[in-house]
Amino acid sequence: MADLRVGNPLSGLAASLATGDASKVKAGGGFGDMLGEALQQAVDASKQSEVTSAKAVAGKADVTDVVTAVTNAEVALDTVVAVRDRVINAYQEIMRMPI
Repeated sequence: MADLRVGNPLSGLAASLATGDASKVKAGGGFGDMLGEALQQAVDASKQSEVTSAKAVAGKADVTDVVTAVTNAEVALDTVVAVRDRVINAYQEIMRMPI
């Protein structure tokens, strides 16, 4: 049976961005590394939802598993989009600063 937790696979990224606490970032890693890991987790969540959906079509997975996997992928994508929007807004603010 699949893991039935509904959670955000990018919660570490979201928490560190919200609090400014980079303690979850590996030593020697920077924001780019953390962002890369978060994007990889989003891709993994999406792939897992596809696999679970295919199993459901074959009759080997429960509908609850499919809904959970798709919800996790959706939350991951929403988080990535929110981070992207924040980065774009920050860039625009920097570009508006007088020199």
